[in-house]
Amino acid sequence: MSADGQTRVVAVVVAFNRRELLRECLDALERQTRAVDAVVVIDNASTDGTGESLRERAAAGGPVLLDVVTLTRNSGGAGGFAAGITRALDAHAPDLVWLMDDDTVPTPTALAELIGVKEAAPELVLLGSKAVWTDGTEHPMNTPKQRLGAARDARARAAAHGAVPVRSSSFVSMLIDAEAIRRHGLPIADYFIWNDDFEYSTRLLKRAEGWYVPASVVVHKTKALGSSDADPGERFYWEVRNKLWLFRFARTLSWWEAPVYWAATARRWARTRRRTTDLALLRAAGRRGWRDGWTTRPRPTAGVLADAGYPERP
Repeated sequence: MSADGQTRVVAVVVAFNRRELLRECLDALERQTRAVDAVVVIDNASTDGTGESLRERAAAGGPVLLDVVTLTRNSGGAGGFAAGITRALDAHAPDLVWLMDDDTVPTPTALAELIGVKEAAPELVLLGSKAVWTDGTEHPMNTPKQRLGAARDARARAAAHGAVPVRSSSFVSMLIDAEAIRRHGLPIADYFIWNDDFEYSTRLLKRAEGWYVPASVVVHKTKALGSSDADPGERFYWEVRNKLWLFRFARTLSWWEAPVYWAATARRWARTRRRTTDLALLRAAGRRGWRDGWTTRPRPTAGVLADAGYPERP
């Protein structure tokens, strides 16, 4: 809690080579009707002047404390969020941690809507916002997965607060109870990109509740409107490898959920194959991901962060 007894919220933003979008994100965080107490930005070894821009902004001061951590190597979204959460917990004593990418622009009431639901249902460990594209269309890249088999009374209770029970959520605006983070640990940094938020949110929500709150809106300013499986190219490697890692090593899904998500994965990969403009490239990336998914396992997150230049914990 802050000195005035108010819930303490620390935002974590992961940045890589999107300097102008990051400025929009930080400006929007400063304009929240329910203010954040601090913002941690992880600069993932950007080369477009992001680091210089952040240092200037931090030196100039502002309405919200800005804490910038610059890595020496790009650790991807997974490593960036692991580093940012670590920094938030170690340096800023949050009650809640609010995660988002650097191309996420929260509307002024985004945090207030999440906090209002959290105060009404304090047992929730995670809340997610509605992500829309620049034209206001709901973004298919960030659609949460509803909790299958949720009890009728649980659905009704969530609906009474304008929310929906979910089984997973996106790092594009995810508000997490800090005590849940302390219990369940950090995102797996070695995922780099893709499936990191699915693994982490399903880990947090395996035996706890989380809700999707569509009244909380953020704008996800991707280059185009579409799902991540539309035509991923080389990035399909991480989709395949990380899915295999998740099914092989994670214990986030129950015995009956695993086959459901395996089937969904198979449909997703088939859809990706149909949509690609370079089937040879997709196949090559998929074969490498399949090989590494079966022959390797994620490295410890502390080691991944150390390799990326994250400062050692005091």
